[in-house]
Amino acid sequence: MRRNTLLIKNCRLVATFDDRFTELPGADIYIEGHRIAGVGRRLRPRAPGRVIDGAGKVATPGFVNTHHHLYQTFQRNVPYVQNAELFDWLVTLYEIWREVDPEIVRTSALVGLGELLLTGCTATSDHFYVFPRKAGGELLDEEIRAARQIGIRFLATRGSMSRGRSRGGLPPDDVVQREEDILADCERVIGKYHDPSPDSMCRIGLAPCSPFSVTSGLLKQTADFARKKGVRLHTHLAETRDEEAFCLKTHRMRPFEYMESVGWVGPDVWFAHAVFLNGREIRRMAKTGTGVAHCPASNQRLGSGIAPVPQMLAAGVPVGLGVDGSASNDSSDMLGELRSALLLHRVLGGASAITTESVFRMATSGGARVLGFDDAGRIEKGRLADVVLWDMDKLGYAGAMHDPVAALLYAGDSHVADTVVVNGEVVVARGKLTRVDEGRLTRRANGLAERQIRRAAKRTGLDYYERKIWRR
Repeated sequence: MRRNTLLIKNCRLVATFDDRFTELPGADIYIEGHRIAGVGRRLRPRAPGRVIDGAGKVATPGFVNTHHHLYQTFQRNVPYVQNAELFDWLVTLYEIWREVDPEIVRTSALVGLGELLLTGCTATSDHFYVFPRKAGGELLDEEIRAARQIGIRFLATRGSMSRGRSRGGLPPDDVVQREEDILADCERVIGKYHDPSPDSMCRIGLAPCSPFSVTSGLLKQTADFARKKGVRLHTHLAETRDEEAFCLKTHRMRPFEYMESVGWVGPDVWFAHAVFLNGREIRRMAKTGTGVAHCPASNQRLGSGIAPVPQMLAAGVPVGLGVDGSASNDSSDMLGELRSALLLHRVLGGASAITTESVFRMATSGGARVLGFDDAGRIEKGRLADVVLWDMDKLGYAGAMHDPVAALLYAGDSHVADTVVVNGEVVVARGKLTRVDEGRLTRRANGLAERQIRRAAKRTGLDYYERKIWRR
């Protein structure tokens, strides 16, 4: 059977993001099936199926998002926790998350995944770990269905919490699970959904929530089980000083030292945030190939701190970018995350602290390495057909065409891409999602978000629309 083909012709510029950051003015991209079959000027494929005019547009590889919590999309901008830091923010929002159900999970995932696609992200992970007893145990399945529907490459991580408040943790006891139930469901979702093939659109990882919400035993068992099944491992680590104090008090070790003691280092492991790492820990991360999901907007939004990313990159730590849960940065804007990374590290370390090339590398091949999508993150023959076209003939880019690729970070009045291709299929065309009705989805999402927060308010007696001033 003949494969689908796509020719993107006459791009203003093709930014390959290869080892030399080669840029090809006036170039074409030819796609056969799920792979890039050719890149260059005046390509003449025998019978291209679909042709897209790239005039005025910059082509880049699709971005890779290495950390998210899609179920939090309905808790963007909740007034009550607008000024809260992580632990207070978590304790408060857990009461709202107790109200998740399959419809909320699927719809919130569609919203977050749609925003990612629109802002240039073609592959994403998600960390789902809230399983209220009344909602049933197959909530991760709803996110996977949403990803299939909208057309994004997806690494779904089966999260877990086993340490509730009665055992010294932060989450309510009715959203944590027994460890034997967690491991049984990990086996179920791996068997049902994990596709390890090179062109995979869905893979599974295992992701206990954090050092303060699971036991040491579950961390060890999860690592052993993941390696037996050949899937990746993910968790939050070293995000705040509160977490560091918890680990020192509970385990008499710093967070990274603790995770290393339970077998959580290696090229199959990546940590979200990694804000509070010292020089020795960074060197150990590099030596073991342990990855990092850098989430600059979330760390700024919650006042958590600034991860030492330039030092990590210099040491050779695999680093990708992550938008984190929409409730902690109020957005799933992937291009916006790149800009946040650029500006944040320059505030701390000066204009030479990080380059545009470093930021683009983290967002593409860096993130692909962290998630194990080895053939993503570059526009080269044989690579995955995940490509984004950015329309530069807009007022926001006027005067910025001295360097069209860098203009995506330094200029622009919108982060919405013109065209997004995932696995050879156009899933965004003329700045709109092709597989879902954005207006209908927006209306449905707003209704569900309001219903969820009102149910939590009725149960807790809290007015979540009141802006609280937190004092510590």
